[in-house]
Amino acid sequence: MKIFTSADIREIDAATIRLEPVTPAGLMERAATTLFQRIKDLVAPERKVSIFAGPGNNGGDGLVLARLMHEDGYVVRVYVVETGSGRSSEFRLNAERLERSGIMTVSLADPDQFPVISRDEVIIDAIFGTGLRKPPAGAAAAVIRRINATGAFVISVDVPSGLFCEDNSGSDRENIVRASRTITFQFPKLSFMFAGNGEFTGEWEVIDIGLHADTISAMPTPYHYILRETVRPMLKGRGKFDHKGKFGHVLLIAGSYGKAGAATLSAGAALRAGAGLVTVHTSSASVLALQAALPEAMVSPDPGTGNITTLPDLSPYAAIGAGPGLGTDPDTAEVLGELLEKVTVPLVLDADALNIMSQNRGLIDRLPPATIITPHPGEFRRLAATESTDYHLLQEQVLFAERHKCIVVLKGAHTSVAMPDGRIYFNSTGNPGMATGGSGDVLTGMIASLLAQGYDPGEAAIAGVYLHGLSGDIALRIHSEESVIAGDILMNIGRAFRETSFNSFSVYL
Repeated sequence: MKIFTSADIREIDAATIRLEPVTPAGLMERAATTLFQRIKDLVAPERKVSIFAGPGNNGGDGLVLARLMHEDGYVVRVYVVETGSGRSSEFRLNAERLERSGIMTVSLADPDQFPVISRDEVIIDAIFGTGLRKPPAGAAAAVIRRINATGAFVISVDVPSGLFCEDNSGSDRENIVRASRTITFQFPKLSFMFAGNGEFTGEWEVIDIGLHADTISAMPTPYHYILRETVRPMLKGRGKFDHKGKFGHVLLIAGSYGKAGAATLSAGAALRAGAGLVTVHTSSASVLALQAALPEAMVSPDPGTGNITTLPDLSPYAAIGAGPGLGTDPDTAEVLGELLEKVTVPLVLDADALNIMSQNRGLIDRLPPATIITPHPGEFRRLAATESTDYHLLQEQVLFAERHKCIVVLKGAHTSVAMPDGRIYFNSTGNPGMATGGSGDVLTGMIASLLAQGYDPGEAAIAGVYLHGLSGDIALRIHSEESVIAGDILMNIGRAFRETSFNSFSVYL
């Protein structure tokens, strides 16, 4: 699924009106009708509903919604928030229709006239949409603060009012609606992908309002949202006469004294994701623990007792992963430098491999082309020498990938995969239960496994991220967010593959 900027969305709206053709009011009616059908699933008819509408087209959507809810038996109050802007023609048209249906709007120019709303009521926020040009101020900002103070369940239409679709670094965070749920039209918005905006969007979902499909297909964008439909065509099938030699041999350089578990999780994930063979080059101190926990993996013992001090022969391997539980000892840093010089197969680097690079910055420029790195935000900030967050951190991620010709997997709630050509893919799977030690080690093993099986590095990163998140989602069906551990993610990799590949999932649940 594509993600577009607010400017792009305006172009797509205009193209839909021009090419379908449909009137602007007709498109508004269509969007609000689809929205109404979804809200009926969320809001019981006996709940009192207050709709706050701005004077623009987002407010027009709110007015159509108010009419449809009223006609369906909901008790609806409608407040028009005076933002200082003129009322759009579609807003005026739908205000007249709303009055004819028996609902009079209440103008809200003075925030002191804000109505009394109890915590058990529902607020629908339709004040500002994707056309917002500057942060809310004056009466509109005061109304937003009052909405946030009610404690009511808040549903935002398309975008929480006050939130920009891309960069919110200049926003006044007190003047953005804190929605319980956001129902957005046609596409996710880029700002929904950033951790700093989660308090405003709440749970969000996309509804299809039927914008012009050919225009959407033709409109270029660097931003994409990874769905099952994205990953399913990437997955390679297996033939009846295939054997382990066809599915690649992974080398994992991982583990150190006290961190054999990281190597074990990564190797287990590589096996569960389909690699034919997995060998772990690890410290002598980790060998017994790894072989006892994972007899399916082979072990290449390093002479170093506590950490890795030598690089093994790389010739047998189809892909290499390095970093989980590695430590940052100077001897290990030398091994990583040697690896970057000698590797000729696809490579994925995580955890301490990235920490070593941050401490030895010359190694960053020695990354082989198409290397996949999988930092969390703190690791990436050290690599990129930046303090940026959210939108600006994304720009740094894109720049890093382009400059070093690598693939940057920046881990988070919507893990982003930056390609060397500037494309960005945001993940749709995963949950807070995956915020647990070892989760990243599992991802490293999965990506290394896909690389060994012949997946293109870009596809390996995208599919690996999606399947890893889906494995965590399946684990959550069994456990709670508090109790999911990395081993649960590992044990559900097979189910994630099945759920991605087949339409019916009940066979294994």
